[in-house]
Amino acid sequence: MAGPLTGLRIIEVGGIGPVPFAGMMLADHGAEVVRILRPGETVLSSDILLRSRQTVTLDLKNSTDIDTAVEMVRTADGLIEGFRPGVMERLGLGPDFLISANPRLVYGRMTGWGQTGPYAANSGHDLNYIAITGAAAAIGPESGKPVPPLNLVADFGGGGMLLAFSMVSALLHARSAGQGQVIDCAMSEGAGLLMAMTYELRAKGLWSESRGANLVDGGAPFYDVYETSDGHFVSIGAMEPQFYLALLEKLGLSGDPLFREQMDRAAWPEMRRRFHQIFLTRSRSEWCALLEHKDTCFAPVLLMSEAPAHPHAQARGSFVSIGGVIQPAPAPHYSVTINDVPRASTAGPTA
Repeated sequence: MAGPLTGLRIIEVGGIGPVPFAGMMLADHGAEVVRILRPGETVLSSDILLRSRQTVTLDLKNSTDIDTAVEMVRTADGLIEGFRPGVMERLGLGPDFLISANPRLVYGRMTGWGQTGPYAANSGHDLNYIAITGAAAAIGPESGKPVPPLNLVADFGGGGMLLAFSMVSALLHARSAGQGQVIDCAMSEGAGLLMAMTYELRAKGLWSESRGANLVDGGAPFYDVYETSDGHFVSIGAMEPQFYLALLEKLGLSGDPLFREQMDRAAWPEMRRRFHQIFLTRSRSEWCALLEHKDTCFAPVLLMSEAPAHPHAQARGSFVSIGGVIQPAPAPHYSVTINDVPRASTAGPTA
């Protein structure tokens, strides 16, 4: 695979969710990523997170296969794994042993709670990890309960993406200093890190802990999603005054006194009601024709089945089809070290 990480070799030890996502990112950007499969594990062309991998099947409870894994690590730049604390040590593949065998090795560990602390041994999933950061409590409607934001925040943004970033950071250090190290990547901390701006707003007195009462949580009527006459939805994000005024002009509301003071929170409920009524008068495509490319901070809300066909996605090649499976293309774009088109992963040999 071509890309800025060409020449790096990473061993990926099984796992689901954030670890294969990190492996996908590293492979997308040119690293050679070898995924160790469990005996009997299958790989399908629809396994998007496993794309662009080499794979090898090893039984990590078998001493001969453990020896094979150690030999693989001796010539690798990094290893990523997502087991609970202590599992890799019990397998004989802990970081102390492997870094002694390969002093330049970067050993990336992904867990929900981290390698230490009272929760370290606990089970959990994305929703649990964001729950203790303040993120879950901040997401949801004003009069309802917190809403799970898919599993984007902890598993992928605060987990896999942070692991990929930290691997590259530590690999740069290893190349310059000849020194490997262990990365303790916790999804709960990554999710908290993604809340940095929200904590900043709270520190400045600009964020209410009441859900649905802030600029970017659905509280503001000019930063929300509205249903259209055909049952679809459109998004509006006209926070800045110039975009807000452009939106009002297109909606025929420029002279309406209700909308004169954008930040009058007392007026927001009635403003939202009026926006709701107005957006119900036209179809999504009609709103696109009126509001796209007009500096109104507008975009249609697309289904996953629709997103790859959008003109902007088409123009930028934002999606690719691999083996008939449509999926997001590698991102971002580079001017020199251009990424290859990903390839579907298939199960490799059994060692």
